[in-house]
Amino acid sequence: MRDDEPPSPESPPVSEQRVFALRGAVQAEANEREPILAATDELLRELIRRNDLEPARMISCIFTCTDDLDAEFPAVAARNLGLDSVPLLCAREIDVPGSMERVIRTMLHYRAPADHVPAHVYLGAAAALRSDLGSAQ
Repeated sequence: MRDDEPPSPESPPVSEQRVFALRGAVQAEANEREPILAATDELLRELIRRNDLEPARMISCIFTCTDDLDAEFPAVAARNLGLDSVPLLCAREIDVPGSMERVIRTMLHYRAPADHVPAHVYLGAAAALRSDLGSAQ
């Protein structure tokens, strides 16, 4: 929701909301357009489902990819899901020797009621990146 936009009837007033940041990651099957889009789509859909999000509450979304993924921008999958008014950014992940290959990460900023508990999402092999978040898988 933008500051100049009235809250929807089911949303608490902005004064009763705060900004949250969700993290998530997924591993693409290959450095090809369709596997990158499919993995990103799966990740975003799960973030949206687990956090009951709608585009109007999303502030921005940052995607990073490991150096071995360059066949497509993950943001294309977000646009395909209808996130047309959400500012998106794609960047490179730091290339750390021995790190997991073909990983797409995201940080999604959104507004939610102050008592909301973010549900981070690490899918498939990427769950090993945050084994401390047992509920994130």
